Amino acid sequence: MSGSIDIYEIVAACQKGERSAQKALYEFFAPKMLGVCMRYATDREAAEDFLQDGFIRVFENVEKFRFEGSFEGWMRRVIVNMIIESFRKKKIETEFTDDFPDVDAEESEDHTDEEVPLMSDLLELIQQLPERYRLVFNLYVLEERTHDQIAEQLGISSGTSKSNLSRARKWLQERLKKKSKKEAAKI
Repeated sequence: MSGSIDIYEIVAACQKGERSAQKALYEFFAPKMLGVCMRYATDREAAEDFLQDGFIRVFENVEKFRFEGSFEGWMRRVIVNMIIESFRKKKIETEFTDDFPDVDAEESEDHTDEEVPLMSDLLELIQQLPERYRLVFNLYVLEERTHDQIAEQLGISSGTSKSNLSRARKWLQERLKKKSKKEAAKI
């Protein structure tokens, strides 16, 4: 490895069970995957737990990677699927609901004059979302999954996925409005 890291070489070594390669892979990808886990967790400690469990799953399944496409994308899918599985196992304390009406266009407001929230503020609010909303929001917005895919993965209807996404967006918008009003009051 001259100067730059050859991820595929490290992955091949991981497939052979080389601990030093596992360590190198972890050190290279842990910061980025922690960011993924932070969006699904309520706090850093929970995200770190997801990260550790996710890397265990990656190492258990690394021999399944066929060197077709991005290893980072494959790893991200493994970790996100592990997170979804952990939510399923605990039954998401949260019953998914589909009794929330769709937000009508006339209900939505013009947000052109509003400040763009800081990413750290948005991440903090996403972490505060109720689990069922956070899970659907992340899968739809960040993982770019369709409502049908989300429904299949979570064992819910497509309509339930849509209503939970709608609720998540509304919840986030309300919190962002409150936060910007508090910030404006400080000035």
